[in-house]
Amino acid sequence: MSRRGNNESGINPTTIARRVATQNQPENQQDSSVAGPSNSGDNVEDVPEEGQPEESAPRASNGRRGRGRNTGYASDELDEPAEESPVKNGRAKKKAKDDGEYEGSSEDEYRAKPKNLWSVGGNGSPKPPVGSFETCARCEKQFTVTKYTMAANPPPGYLCHHCVKASGTDPFKKSAVPRKRVNVTEKRDVVSYQERRFPSLAAMCIELITRYIDDVEALGDIGSVNMDEIAKALSKNRGLTPQNAHLFYDVLNKKLRFYDATNLTPDALMTLASLNPNLTHLHLDYCGRLTSPVLLAFSTSMPQLTSLTLLGPFLVRAEAWIEFLKAMPGLQVFKITQSPRFDLECMRTLADTCKNIGELSLKEIGLMDNEFADPLCSLPSLRVLDLASPGIGIDEDGWMKIIEKHGGTLETLDASKHEGFTDQVLQESIREYARVLFELKLDECLNLTDEGVAQFFGNWAYPISPLKNEDHDMDVDSDPVDVSLASLEPFTPNPPLRVLSLARNQELSSAALAAAIVHSAQSLTWLSVNGLRSASSEALAQLKRANELHYLDAGWCRELDDFVMKDIVTACTKLNEIKVWGCSRIRGVGWGVKRAIKVHGIEPSGGM
Repeated sequence: MSRRGNNESGINPTTIARRVATQNQPENQQDSSVAGPSNSGDNVEDVPEEGQPEESAPRASNGRRGRGRNTGYASDELDEPAEESPVKNGRAKKKAKDDGEYEGSSEDEYRAKPKNLWSVGGNGSPKPPVGSFETCARCEKQFTVTKYTMAANPPPGYLCHHCVKASGTDPFKKSAVPRKRVNVTEKRDVVSYQERRFPSLAAMCIELITRYIDDVEALGDIGSVNMDEIAKALSKNRGLTPQNAHLFYDVLNKKLRFYDATNLTPDALMTLASLNPNLTHLHLDYCGRLTSPVLLAFSTSMPQLTSLTLLGPFLVRAEAWIEFLKAMPGLQVFKITQSPRFDLECMRTLADTCKNIGELSLKEIGLMDNEFADPLCSLPSLRVLDLASPGIGIDEDGWMKIIEKHGGTLETLDASKHEGFTDQVLQESIREYARVLFELKLDECLNLTDEGVAQFFGNWAYPISPLKNEDHDMDVDSDPVDVSLASLEPFTPNPPLRVLSLARNQELSSAALAAAIVHSAQSLTWLSVNGLRSASSEALAQLKRANELHYLDAGWCRELDDFVMKDIVTACTKLNEIKVWGCSRIRGVGWGVKRAIKVHGIEPSGGM
């Protein structure tokens, strides 16, 4: 058969070489595994001869081809070095299948040179075996090949270790390990070590009861403590309803507290008063459905009530408050929050009728102004006074009169958000009259200054004068011989505070914080310095002296960092809850403690 006939029949050197490569494929693969890197995986485009259709050109299976051995023909394409990425090859095959083409298509042939200069020479030749001798491509000195030997760039050849280092490359440098990405939740929990304990039998029973509270017919005699725990558990999902609230009612009840009474209708609240006639302490949180008739029903159905605490009685009118207070002269504790209709007349009625009251809280009362000061001074000596977040507020003179009246017995004072509470009130009233105060909250008192607060805490523990000049018409500098012994009254300093809050006072800074810590460090258990932006790290480091702390809110203290926090948590061994919202320098690492601490507010990008 002539050469032309063979070409017309599709028989040519290219097709013969391809058939031989297909037949010898296992042999080629074995050879390639022995010889090292090879180019047997290259896909070479098949170009049919003139007159032959492109579709009729046969392809080798698996897209592989041989080296043309034993064929008797030579081809430039067979000697062309190229290495194909397995991933690229697989993607090309998948793309060919998706397009409807047959397997082994080499339309997207990858002919890039290998990038690994450690194992393959620049000309594509395999790396010499370790221990063999090679001539350096740069200095032409003979050296021993090791696993650290690198190929020359530009190729061909290899470099000795001296030439590699001279080029600025470290052949012994290990590849960098990719950094593990830490989730946001892991970053925030890095300091919180939870102590896993088995739940008690009582806790398991309480959880079971709250889950099936609508199927419970009676709680029985489980004790007031367990009853209160069930009420707390129900408040988490607002599970208290008029249908299951009767489980907490008993004619013998003395104290009752619902932590979330949102779902209790006015009729259900009236039923509460009817079925608990002997209550002395009633505490209702989120009682937004409590109306004026319900409050009047409390006064008639629970005549022994001495303590009433209500959060959110929005619907009670001033007339109902007045009538209720007149009917309950035995009240000793009266605390209401967010009652917009409680006015001056209600305050006067409270001062005129409730002569046994010792704890008063009128929080977030929108109609409170300076005229409330006189009725407050008419009350008997108070132990607790909370007038936080008023609508208008009491001015400086009003506060001086209130502190002069109640300062000697006052144990808890909350004057937050009163612009009239100034440095002068601290110096001339609190410092002079407060003797048993252990809880002081002055959040957002915008007229307080750093110097004034620092001076107040600096001399609060020292006597002003050994003389009581108000009762005697004389000077402090008068002749002591003429002074009777009755006029000498030693100054009793106020003990250190246990609870202190100076939050969101932007004028306060390092001096006020340091003075407060010096005065009360030995007894402070609860402290909030949230918002003291300009306090220095040195002043914040003084917090470690308060080794009795259980709770600390240091949010938005910009100078607070992990080094300061490490000293604080190490020294304050009783600290179990920390809030650091807005402290961008805190990452929560390196504190070096292994106890259970709840840390709130660590930012994902903290420390950056």
